[in-house]
Amino acid sequence: MSTLSKYILIKYLKNFIIVLLSLEVFFTGLDFLQNFKSLPSSANLQLLYLFYNTIFTLTLTLPLSLVFAVIITLITFVKNNEFVAFHALGASKKSIIAPIIYTALFFILSLIVLQSTPLAYSYEQKRKIVNNEYFTNTKTDIFLKYDDYFVYFKKLYPAEQKAVDIHIYKIEDEEIVETIIAQEAYFLDNRWYASDAKIISKPKELEESSKLTIKNVESVTTLEGFLPKILNNVYESKSEYSLLDALSAWNLLQKQGINTKKVRAVIYNTLFVPFFIVPIIYLIFAYTSLNSRFFNLGNFIAGGVFSTLVIWGCFFFLYKITSSGTFMPELSLLLPLFLWVLFSYILYKKISLK
Repeated sequence: MSTLSKYILIKYLKNFIIVLLSLEVFFTGLDFLQNFKSLPSSANLQLLYLFYNTIFTLTLTLPLSLVFAVIITLITFVKNNEFVAFHALGASKKSIIAPIIYTALFFILSLIVLQSTPLAYSYEQKRKIVNNEYFTNTKTDIFLKYDDYFVYFKKLYPAEQKAVDIHIYKIEDEEIVETIIAQEAYFLDNRWYASDAKIISKPKELEESSKLTIKNVESVTTLEGFLPKILNNVYESKSEYSLLDALSAWNLLQKQGINTKKVRAVIYNTLFVPFFIVPIIYLIFAYTSLNSRFFNLGNFIAGGVFSTLVIWGCFFFLYKITSSGTFMPELSLLLPLFLWVLFSYILYKKISLK
């Protein structure tokens, strides 16, 4: 790495850390004050709430901080005539912006990795603390299809990987031919084991002497690959997944013919949407003047901040309406992102030719 790249990188990182910490303290502190009366009196739970809220807020503030730090860094370079000095030393535009782009990409990829861990459920955890449900997380009346079976859980305990009051129905030719009833089921070795199960089978041919066959078995396996967290989120109107859980859920639900729009929206929003800031950084750089005499500081700051917030708000809005399962995520998330990148590329080339 050249001396110039190191200098630009250090300046950018300092500004990025300052902006990120400022936004984190502001949003986390404001949320804490708003919900303080609803929080438990336990200091440990309050600290956990702050921790989870900080992680959740990071998904919103980190992309914005990366762009705002670019604006501050470029303003500093222009006001101190450092931009002119860079070009006088023979530095190209590419060599000036490269350290900033690589740093932004590194933090975006780090955010994606973070979203692949259990910390992706930070919003859910902080919500449970506010609602005094942190230690008693249960879901009721879960019903879903698995191969030729329909599975019903009366209660699901995701943290304990346990379910109670299980009914499994086997369907053939639109008729129930077998029913499995168990009081408890546990998730082990990537599948669910229903213990002490009762199997009730209907005879294949109904005659006057026909009767149901009832037998008791030690255990029955079902729902292979359906993690408790996936079961917990499948039918939630507002559900979040870690990236790994979302990919697993997409694969499993697709095999079962279940709608995967919500899951695909989470995957696209986590993997691709954060990169919307890269075109913004290029455009901000393109609109930066080399000479401080011809640099309209007010318009540059206002235009940069306002444009960033508008574009970020548009993608945030698109994700919210897509996660409801109403729209195809490919059309409401990936297509706008592609159009935004294409538009930015054309505009950047046009500005660079002036």
